[in-house]
Amino acid sequence: MWSIDSETGVLTDVLLCPPDFYKWIETNAVAVETLGSGRQIDAQKLHSQFRQLEDALDQAGVQRHYIEPEPHLPYQVYTRDSSQTTPWGPALTQLALPARRGEAASILRFHGAKDGFWRYCSVGAIEGGDIHIIRPGLLLVGWSGVRTTREGATQFAGWFKDAGWEARLQPFAEHFLHLDVLFCMATDGLAVACIEVLGDPFADWLKAQGIRVIEATYREVMAMSCNLLALGGDRVISPRHSSRINAALRAEGITVHDPELDLFAAGGGSVHCMTMPLRRAPI
Repeated sequence: MWSIDSETGVLTDVLLCPPDFYKWIETNAVAVETLGSGRQIDAQKLHSQFRQLEDALDQAGVQRHYIEPEPHLPYQVYTRDSSQTTPWGPALTQLALPARRGEAASILRFHGAKDGFWRYCSVGAIEGGDIHIIRPGLLLVGWSGVRTTREGATQFAGWFKDAGWEARLQPFAEHFLHLDVLFCMATDGLAVACIEVLGDPFADWLKAQGIRVIEATYREVMAMSCNLLALGGDRVISPRHSSRINAALRAEGITVHDPELDLFAAGGGSVHCMTMPLRRAPI
């Protein structure tokens, strides 16, 4: 059974989707700005960047699994949103936008062929980019009222509370799309976060949990520079254009794999968005 109980345990298996039909669509503020600029996608470079992500996962000893891309679903590459692996198995999330709801079919096929699902989200909307299983016993769920609604976040958090977990619901402005644009765990005890947006009460909560922060600026957030993937064992994958944050992570003794991912970032997502961990070693 697929299972994770943290964001930072050693990653052994991950779910990806090839960018065969990827294109920018108006699903978030970053993509809208990119489309408005007249910038065009270089298909050869796009696939080269995806291969760099695959290579980074290979170097980290992570086994790659794939869903099948479909022509009418250009954002399937962001596999973080359409499901969430939990300590008790995968949950099928509830995608908010009509342009992305069809992504559930490939997730159903992938997990249905194996062990099935632990839960099916059925209230409001909730997407995986807003869900952070920080460590055993501690859950963080963001909600903007659009991609994840308060009702959807409450249902998901309630299942964890019933299992004895502490769960925090964190509101933020719709402009930022998902919480993983503003916050990602790097190692057990260290996060990258935009405190100027999330606020002092959130910073105080992190401190109370024993989590230090490398602070990201608004400009870095909108370039998806906060959106990284913890590999466990003091290793991360972080986009190459996140140069200042990557330097700060390395100063902490963290090994940083840094594939080029700027074409995906221009669509409103980076490495955290493009990966759904299927199995991590317990921490």
